[in-house]
Amino acid sequence: MPSPARPEKRQRWVMAVALLVLLFFAGRLVYVQVVIGPTLAASAEATRTQSHVTLAHRGDITDSDGVVLATSIDRYTVSADQETIPNFVPSKRHTIDGMAVEETGAVGLAKLLAPILDRSAPELAAELSGTNGRVNRNVVLAKGVVPEVQRQIAELGVSAYISTRLTTTRTYPAGTTAGNIVGYVGEDETTENVIGRGGIEAAYDDLLTGTPGSESFQRAGGAGGVRIPGSTQETVEAVPGSSVALTLVRDIGWKAQDAVDKAVAETGADYAIAVVQDVKTQEVLALADSGAIDPNDRSDARVADGSRAVKDVFAPGSTGKVITMAAAIEEGLATPASQYEVNDRYTTANGETFQDSHSHAMERMTLAGILAQSSNTGTVMVGQDIPKQQREDYLRKFGFGSKTGLGLPGESAGILDSAKNWDGRTEYAVLFGQGLAVNAVQATSVFSTIANGGVRVAPTLLKGTTGPDGVFVPAPERETTQVVSETTADQVLHMMEAVVEEGSGTEAAIDGYRVAGKTGTAEEVGAGGGLTDIMASFIGVAPADDPQYTVAVFLKNPRTNIFGGMVAAPVFKDLMSFTLQNRNVPPSSVVEAPYPTTW
Repeated sequence: MPSPARPEKRQRWVMAVALLVLLFFAGRLVYVQVVIGPTLAASAEATRTQSHVTLAHRGDITDSDGVVLATSIDRYTVSADQETIPNFVPSKRHTIDGMAVEETGAVGLAKLLAPILDRSAPELAAELSGTNGRVNRNVVLAKGVVPEVQRQIAELGVSAYISTRLTTTRTYPAGTTAGNIVGYVGEDETTENVIGRGGIEAAYDDLLTGTPGSESFQRAGGAGGVRIPGSTQETVEAVPGSSVALTLVRDIGWKAQDAVDKAVAETGADYAIAVVQDVKTQEVLALADSGAIDPNDRSDARVADGSRAVKDVFAPGSTGKVITMAAAIEEGLATPASQYEVNDRYTTANGETFQDSHSHAMERMTLAGILAQSSNTGTVMVGQDIPKQQREDYLRKFGFGSKTGLGLPGESAGILDSAKNWDGRTEYAVLFGQGLAVNAVQATSVFSTIANGGVRVAPTLLKGTTGPDGVFVPAPERETTQVVSETTADQVLHMMEAVVEEGSGTEAAIDGYRVAGKTGTAEEVGAGGGLTDIMASFIGVAPADDPQYTVAVFLKNPRTNIFGGMVAAPVFKDLMSFTLQNRNVPPSSVVEAPYPTTW
């Protein structure tokens, strides 16, 4: 007979099993909520969380008067997410000309966007749809969209399907004026950030570039969902770049550009360069290259070339005689009235023979007369008494052989060999500006130094910077050097007036203003290796009685005439006259008492 059933035992088993199940689920709950809960929550949040970078505004570049030479304007790139677009359902506010949009998906979105983007709705609908079942989550619909259009898109409330990304476009309002100095920007291939590619844009890229910001937020349903209102988790504001104020003056730069372009057209020169410098501060007001490229036009590869005023080097020619005259006076070897018998040929103690640019009988010239007539032989006669090492020392003190400090990409320091390496001809050739090479700014700065009482100030293009806080910070103080005494500098400056009054530079004279300057015609090594090229120049200062500005003009291989006094001096006159008027410089008030040029 079977034993009677024992329900209490069965109940204990059921309760044990139930307890085990409960313990399992409780343990699982503890595991999910306590052990891996934070990880799961973080993963879910990460799935919902989206972030994007907010661009920083690149700083402006202005001239010394605040005129904008380079600025960035806001533009937008409009993109579509083809994966989410089929889910689009229009709302009551989605209307076209008062009529409700009823279509869903790509067709409905296209109807809304077409009028805003000025596109065909059917074409846009096709672009919004995937191709052969393949979708792209970032289809670019339009670039360079202006802020007004972006706002209209934002007002549609379709950010889950259509996105707008802020970009910037760099523009150069002055065009070719100072275009060779301002430079241009391009995209970094690795980061897609805008970076300076030339000129000031490259030289001061660290200052001009701001710090991008970022914003994180959550979308319902993950990356393809709608942004959850008020879900912003973290915002890091973008920090704009600093604006850079240059010493350039746009109007003078425009005139300089116009002057060199006309000079090339009239003389057939290969190219021309003009430099305008403030005498007292030795700030650069203009650097102009003929045929300058507009940095707004990136289709021309020459936009990357930079400025010839600092890149190209050449023999200064007779403008270098100013250094020899200053050294001779400073060392007590001569005075402006010292007397010399000058022939058109002169042979030095080591047997090297030098000649003037034209044949002439013996002439009785003073030191002032030698400079006025730009006599090579007379300059060698004067300079041969200056020890060789002193010749090199004076050239270097005036800035030859080292970079100017402007900081422009591609700048050359020029060529100046050590005196101990000079051969028997070079040791004399350097006295009249041959046997070495300089750039246009180096050559100009010599005259600014003489006009500034013999004090050389490192040239600069930087006036100062304005940070994101709006505070203007002036450029750092620059190094100054007393190259020659004020007395020597004044005498040399006065000697240079005779160049314009009765010497080789009469074409540089300006009515009402005393002008001091020097012509230059330097032989250059041509493509074939011989001295077949010419650099014709004129560098001058005005007003000579109260020096304010230095203007230099250089023409490479002029075809109409090779002499600087004939082709460069008239360009100087035009540009200096404009500069004096633009800066409201009054005419000379002190009558000149010229040094004698003959005896």
